[in-house]
Amino acid sequence: MARLEIEPGESLYFEYAAPGDGQQTFVFINALTGNTGTWQDKIGPALRDLGYGTLCYNFRGQAETEFADDTPLPPTLVGEDLARLMAHVAPPDPILVGLSIGGLFAAEAILAGVEAKGLVLINTLRRPGPRIEWLGTAMVAMARQGGSRLMMEANLPMLVNPDQLVAMRPTMFPGTPYEPMSPDDGLFRLMAASVDTNWDFPWADLSLPTLVMTGLHDRVFRIEQDVVELTAMIPNATTVTVEDAGHLIPVERPEAFTRHLVDFATSIQT
Repeated sequence: MARLEIEPGESLYFEYAAPGDGQQTFVFINALTGNTGTWQDKIGPALRDLGYGTLCYNFRGQAETEFADDTPLPPTLVGEDLARLMAHVAPPDPILVGLSIGGLFAAEAILAGVEAKGLVLINTLRRPGPRIEWLGTAMVAMARQGGSRLMMEANLPMLVNPDQLVAMRPTMFPGTPYEPMSPDDGLFRLMAASVDTNWDFPWADLSLPTLVMTGLHDRVFRIEQDVVELTAMIPNATTVTVEDAGHLIPVERPEAFTRHLVDFATSIQT
């Protein structure tokens, strides 16, 4: 557990474990509402037991980071901070692994000059347009009215597999009032700014090995035709479809997810 100081009052929280000799490092990029816990419960320990390195961190605006009240938190800042962190840690043979919008941030950082041996996009690929803009605006509106709990309770049935819903149900709908998210909250600021995310990314410009992973139970962001067409634009892409998971594959099926990561890392190891 460490911090990368960016400037006074601004820092990134990160967790890094170096790989064994000749092994790669998985660099995890959160979803917008995520944190390092997504990766460190089961996935990180399993990878480290196999000798791989791991690096995960939280965006400015997410948990345990530092940022000023007047610091804008636009989507472009995440890629810039990822580049700072990669330069600071210099993990050997990095494979960037991004969940949801985190995959877009990783891809943007690579085109901006961050070196990587491979890229994993987890339920990332989507086309820009009114549907994506509508979803982003609706998420912000729900957070403004009822906080993260309202967002989760409203969207989880369309995002995750039924087993995950059953497991999470005891913690949902406690009967207490929803609490609006403060406009000063870092996560709210990240979400509000994310509506302006540019999803018109030049996927054809990615030359490194890329694994496109999607979950069939993601009925919010996964549009089959869009995924197929955008994947076809990536010159060196392979695909994995997880039939028993949705948008949050690392959370829903961590063991299977880890196996797919290891298979991909093995396939590109030189």
